[in-house]
Amino acid sequence: MAAPVTVIVTPGPPPSLDLHGPLTQRALEAALAALPPCTPTLHRHTETHHTLQVPPPPFPAGVLADLLAAPRSEDAAPRPRGADDLNSGPPGEAGAPEPVQAAAPAAPLQRDVLLDALARPGAGLHAGQVYWRWHGPLDVARFTAAWQSLADREAVLRAALAPPVRDAGPQIAVHPHAAVEILRHRHDATDWSTLLVAERARAFDLRHPGPLRIALLDDPPPGEGGARSTRILITYHQALLDSSSVRTLLGAFYRAYLADGRVPGGERRPDVRDHLHWLHAQNLGPARAFWSRAAPSPDAATLPARPAARTTGGLGHGRSRLTLTAAEAVRLREWAAQWGATESTALHAAWALQLYRPSADLDANPRSVAFAVSASGRGIFLEGVEALPGPLHNPLPVQLVVDPAATVSRLLADLTCRALDAAAYEWVSAGQIQAWAGTSPDAGRLTESLIVFEPPAQRGHGYGENAYREDVYGEELAAEGIRVDPPEAVGPLTGVPFTLAARHEADGSLVLTAVHDRTRFSDNAAALILSQTAGLLRELPFSTDGLTTVAEALGLLSGARVPPVTIRPTGALRLLREAAHPGAGTICLIPPPDAPPDCYGGLADLHPGPEALATLTAPADAADFLTGLRPVLATGEPLVLGCFSGAGTLACEIADRIAAHGWYPPLVVIAGAADGGPDSARALTGALNSATARPG
Repeated sequence: MAAPVTVIVTPGPPPSLDLHGPLTQRALEAALAALPPCTPTLHRHTETHHTLQVPPPPFPAGVLADLLAAPRSEDAAPRPRGADDLNSGPPGEAGAPEPVQAAAPAAPLQRDVLLDALARPGAGLHAGQVYWRWHGPLDVARFTAAWQSLADREAVLRAALAPPVRDAGPQIAVHPHAAVEILRHRHDATDWSTLLVAERARAFDLRHPGPLRIALLDDPPPGEGGARSTRILITYHQALLDSSSVRTLLGAFYRAYLADGRVPGGERRPDVRDHLHWLHAQNLGPARAFWSRAAPSPDAATLPARPAARTTGGLGHGRSRLTLTAAEAVRLREWAAQWGATESTALHAAWALQLYRPSADLDANPRSVAFAVSASGRGIFLEGVEALPGPLHNPLPVQLVVDPAATVSRLLADLTCRALDAAAYEWVSAGQIQAWAGTSPDAGRLTESLIVFEPPAQRGHGYGENAYREDVYGEELAAEGIRVDPPEAVGPLTGVPFTLAARHEADGSLVLTAVHDRTRFSDNAAALILSQTAGLLRELPFSTDGLTTVAEALGLLSGARVPPVTIRPTGALRLLREAAHPGAGTICLIPPPDAPPDCYGGLADLHPGPEALATLTAPADAADFLTGLRPVLATGEPLVLGCFSGAGTLACEIADRIAAHGWYPPLVVIAGAADGGPDSARALTGALNSATARPG
């Protein structure tokens, strides 16, 4: 049995494998023979120290590391699990690198979005959609030219994550050129529902410019004398755009289409770079002082449900919707106005009652409730920000004490005051607020529900002079035989368990849409919460006056069932040893397939370094580890991934996903066998000591 090699994978591009131990030409050839053809570069430093440079992904550097680190018999490298499934073709060739662009640190809100997307791979988080129907002739060449003209004018359409930098978080760069992806589908190739789901699920590679993509679906041919029609779907990523930005871009697109595919004028300013510059120039002192007081406390009620130990058995997200008629919406607006409040404040009040109700059955004591509300992010002192396309919509936490003995009008007034107080700091992210409140990222979110209210003015006209407006472009489009429907929005999935969105229809009705995490809420429970909230909005204008108490308003839900919610999962990582001091960093140990759950138990005593040691009970996949690593990445502390042979493939997948979301990927250290025996533990400890002793 030949002695195994210790491997330290240094992130690229391209990645390199630092090999310590006896490496024979036969062993290297046997390992490479199990992988797609490539031409690696081997540097021999000594007889027991080599560096192997391999092509960038999709070449499976982690599989190669597992093959080289595994114990070998007669220099024959074993095939790890999954090697038979590898693509036998050559790896993709990297194109010529673009000129390096000046990069700016991502906004705190962008970091929050990227952490959400990183921790839930494949979930389609933060992908929003806007769609509408185009009636009449559609010149696809002119349509494409118009969007490409926008990309040349709008910096955000050429923005992307910059290559990760050591000791720095995600960076945003604007490229000199970017192509807008436009795909056209025949009516018999797919259906509308399938297209919506497929486009949302298709991941964005944020390392390349293009935060939105467009899909066209031709409707079936019309009958005799009928006009052709096409459905248009824009899917965007919230790390670089929000729904108001898309509506602004839509207005500019119509201008370009009507001008034969060319946007008049030069680049829009201010742009996403100006917004980042403004954010990083702010004095954080007053914002920190405000939010450290206003941040929700850990004991606040955050969901309108009772915790239940049992799981729902569901996966993904569910949606449900209810509608208040135009008359009911007008009545709600007029009722709120009596107390100096808006209809959005009325919705917040109804939600606060829902959050309080589970504890109201236990006693009648005042209690804190907390939820998040979506702010436009455009109420800042940056000239022209109203027309700036970028990721400005921002969820801000709201905490208040619900007192059953207080009046409902007092509740509305408290919510109004909180909204006014927070308006000066709506550019601050939830992650910043959590840090200023002294709450560890391991504790989970400060709030677990989000309320989004889209006012009629924003829905009808968007932001800025270029926002879509039927009265501006309708006549010019009609002159070409074209009629377009008002755009509709499908809000992005977020990392919170429950989102409640309200928007006005053209007929004045108010549509309430609930989006829930099926791992926490069953579909029936979410529908019940939505129904009860809508019931409060319908009944409060009839049943309350200036003297009605909160307890009396809660009587409107008397006898209604309080739905269950699965208890929030605790931290995904299992801590083996705490860090010796703050800032020491974390070594995350990845168990190989079929390894015993305690395979890393002996390392806590062997490893002399100051880092915290953490692992996850097998079996686990990349998503489980990424969820657990979210707090580590949020703090910006050093991170190293360590594992026995067999887990290198998974460790490199985790490192690659971290890099794909803007963070500098951690070193991957592979040594020892999956049996977790004393020799393997000593080998991995020695390799970790060597890796963590490196500069940087």
